[in-house]
Amino acid sequence: MDTITICDLEVQYHVGVTAEERASAQRLLITVEISSDFRRASVRDDLGDTIDYASLSERIRHFGDDCHWQLIETVAVNLAEMILTDFGVREVCVEVKKFVIPEARFVSVRTTRGSTEKP
Repeated sequence: MDTITICDLEVQYHVGVTAEERASAQRLLITVEISSDFRRASVRDDLGDTIDYASLSERIRHFGDDCHWQLIETVAVNLAEMILTDFGVREVCVEVKKFVIPEARFVSVRTTRGSTEKP
């Protein structure tokens, strides 16, 4: 299995337990690890045989447009499901970092989903 990692992609999403916290978009960092088989891409040297990570990054950046979540857990799972569905990967791990506790560098949630999982 091969992996592509997008590390700490900065996004602005509306997320928070209270309506006041969700009122303004806040900075989150998203890390995505995509597992797939990239042998064909490496042989053919063709973007069409792999994941276009520039396109994926742009999709993630705008994923929160017009959305409001209470929990970063929900954000992580929703992102993982979108990536599995729209980018056809075998497995994805999504980590969402939020900066809400002044005494901590960040709080994060990490979820892993695979295309063969059943709810």
